[in-house]
Amino acid sequence: MAIRRLNHAVLYVRDVTRSLAFYQDILGFRVVHQFPGAAFLQAEGSDNDHDLGLFQIGDHAGPSTAGRDSVGLYHLAWSVGTLHELAEYANRLRTVGALVGASDHITTKALYAKDPDGLEFEVSWLVPLPKVTAEMRANPTTLPLDLDAEITRWGGDLVGAF
Repeated sequence: MAIRRLNHAVLYVRDVTRSLAFYQDILGFRVVHQFPGAAFLQAEGSDNDHDLGLFQIGDHAGPSTAGRDSVGLYHLAWSVGTLHELAEYANRLRTVGALVGASDHITTKALYAKDPDGLEFEVSWLVPLPKVTAEMRANPTTLPLDLDAEITRWGGDLVGAF
């Protein structure tokens, strides 16, 4: 018995139309089913029925306090295939003011961003498993991400682990 992967996540949002536009225009999700106040989206290249559900609760909703004064989910992380794709997402997220951080976790190169409701998510590239060394595993740390240097090191088209 083993869990294989995350099949989908569901988010409560203030305005499903606004969130839908963000996830479609910036992250490339597509709508697979929609009805008033809800939408189900699939990531490009996914074979899931849907990867993300959005449920509207209205403008009266307060911001999430998870991690500050309540328990809750910190973030979701989506993987991309190449560092060139990660760089494209960095540009898209920066352009709309959603990018809030970028970290080098040695075996994972990560962008952190917030959606229109302030819900944090990660877009990351994982070093292919055959290229992960014992030294990389032995020194887990977090450094600032220098995406250009990582592209020079690994190549922009090397397909990462999934």
